[in-house]
Amino acid sequence: MEKVTPFLMFQNADAEEAMNYYTSLIEDSEIKSIIRYGANESGDEGTVMHAIFSLKGQEFMCIDSNVKHAFSFTPSFSIFITCDTEEELDTLFEKLSVDGQVLMPLGDYGFSKKFGWLNDRFGVSWQVNLPK
Repeated sequence: MEKVTPFLMFQNADAEEAMNYYTSLIEDSEIKSIIRYGANESGDEGTVMHAIFSLKGQEFMCIDSNVKHAFSFTPSFSIFITCDTEEELDTLFEKLSVDGQVLMPLGDYGFSKKFGWLNDRFGVSWQVNLPK
């Protein structure tokens, strides 16, 4: 086995927008490759057939699903980020929660100095943590 890579399936042609958003928020992050559907292919032309991006060195794959499913993202799988400073945590939490849903507001829950959990505007779940 070479490696294990988280895979995100977007339902509303949001994959490229989400990748651009995430890589703009997190330093040392980049979109590594994008393959788009062309004319007369199974997905909508120009949407993401397959892409790879990295956040702080962790690679993710994603697609724009050309099939509508009865399921989407769930908070039971989340991206966990350990921040270096309270300012970094506050900024990231604020930006990711815009048009999203806060599941646990920023606070001291006993297991860290400061922690928050949210679903972003694309439905992807994030936990941000400032260790003690």
